[in-house]
Amino acid sequence: MANEFTFSISTTRFDDGYTPSESSRATTNFANLARGEHRQQNLRNALTMIDRRFNDLADWDNAAGDRYTVELEIVSVELQFTAGGDDQRFPLLEVLDIQIVDRQTGRRHQGIVGNNFSSYVRDYDFSVLLPSLAGGAGAPVVPADFGVLHGKLFQHFLDSDAYRERFPVTPVICISVSTSKTYTRTANTHPVLGVEYRQDDYSLTDAYFARMGLAVRYFMPRGAVAPLAFYFRGDLLTDYSILQLIGTISTMETFQKIYRPEIYNANSAAPAVYRPSLSQDDFSTTGIAYDREERNQLAVRQGRFTEEHFMTPHREVLQQWAADYSSPTR
Repeated sequence: MANEFTFSISTTRFDDGYTPSESSRATTNFANLARGEHRQQNLRNALTMIDRRFNDLADWDNAAGDRYTVELEIVSVELQFTAGGDDQRFPLLEVLDIQIVDRQTGRRHQGIVGNNFSSYVRDYDFSVLLPSLAGGAGAPVVPADFGVLHGKLFQHFLDSDAYRERFPVTPVICISVSTSKTYTRTANTHPVLGVEYRQDDYSLTDAYFARMGLAVRYFMPRGAVAPLAFYFRGDLLTDYSILQLIGTISTMETFQKIYRPEIYNANSAAPAVYRPSLSQDDFSTTGIAYDREERNQLAVRQGRFTEEHFMTPHREVLQQWAADYSSPTR
């Protein structure tokens, strides 16, 4: 039955001329940067920050600090399936693909796909389903099957011909650490990823990504002020080249400096025992406009769109598919 769920992929160049399409998720972080009066300057500044951070980390044979430039593409994934005898389509998720251009040699290097992660079903799970379970009486009781459907859809995408024919390596998703957990520095240090931290307990996001078949490790790269959360399938430290890892770090650290400056643009580095906070005020702003509150509101709106157009009308089909599906890689 898994063969009834297939995928199509489209891409959009993310540069200073990028304009979100009507089909692009409005809560996608990079789409938020591309709106408003200063949209083009926002994009230019963000891309410049990415290039500078990349060259800062890739500093060998790079005396002028300008050898590399990073090119980004938004990868949009659409789910195709049959329900009620008709062909159905639903926009499933968006990630970023990275290309690294060596200006000195002219060579192009394939980076890692994933990085930023945006999903309609995830919006539904976190912004519609969970609040409904709270019922106004405090924290919701997370159901045992929370994230199962989303996780199986994601794993099915990674195992699909559509993914395998286009991307040579498995994805890495890089996001902020959780403000509800404490992270402790370890003695383990990677030459690019930096010093490793470990958390006191898995967050709900960690558990959600585990449903997607992704493990998590936390590293603070050289020159950073807080660890990043890296979600991956396989071996984060051996499956990717040094340049590929730098591409992900430079891209996602830049976005986090814009989105969560209280953590990633703080004026002092994370201590050995670290509890991230969005309420501390000892940080610098990037000057790049980003509306965090608007994004939260849009997540609810798009979660309700998913409920109306995907979860509710196709619930029986989705439940049956999830019950029958098992990833061939597991």
